[in-house]
Amino acid sequence: MEQLTQTIQQNTDALVKEWIASGHLRKGDLFVIGCSTSEAAGERIGTSGSETIAAVFYEALEKLQRQTGVQLVFQCCEHLNRALVMERETCNEHWLEEVSVIPAPQAGGSMASYAYKQMKHPVVVEAVQAHAGMDIGETMIGMHLKPVAVPLRFHQRQVGNARVTAARTRPKLIGGQRAIYEATAANQSCKG
Repeated sequence: MEQLTQTIQQNTDALVKEWIASGHLRKGDLFVIGCSTSEAAGERIGTSGSETIAAVFYEALEKLQRQTGVQLVFQCCEHLNRALVMERETCNEHWLEEVSVIPAPQAGGSMASYAYKQMKHPVVVEAVQAHAGMDIGETMIGMHLKPVAVPLRFHQRQVGNARVTAARTRPKLIGGQRAIYEATAANQSCKG
């Protein structure tokens, strides 16, 4: 387990570096994480959750948060309908509605459960429209990304034994061939 944990830490640190270098993350962006610690350990999703592995992910993702200013949002498993754990401040800032549930490893998943325990004022919400995200172990975060999702092709494609998919979002292109799509300084700061 120690060697696996070290591999997961190295893989996750590499992903965080690629996210930071990408330039796609801005302060205040919602960054959704779906993570199967079972898949990272080489087991089938939902069968071998590990808060030890979750702790490795959480530490690396806190680094991402500190360096980019994103707001971390952790997706629960399907037993909680893929609800999301976040800090109350994030919930309030984005005008989201809190629901009543506390994730546990058996209902919510080890990653969401661990994140809930680490946060200062954790809450759970049913849905978000995140600006970017990362799916570790095919947990299906797409329902929580804003349209239009753009996949990112990072060099680090695995964390432990789990496949990783990363995506950012961009505004919709509207207006046809006469429209101008280059962003101005005024609309780059819009968080909506």
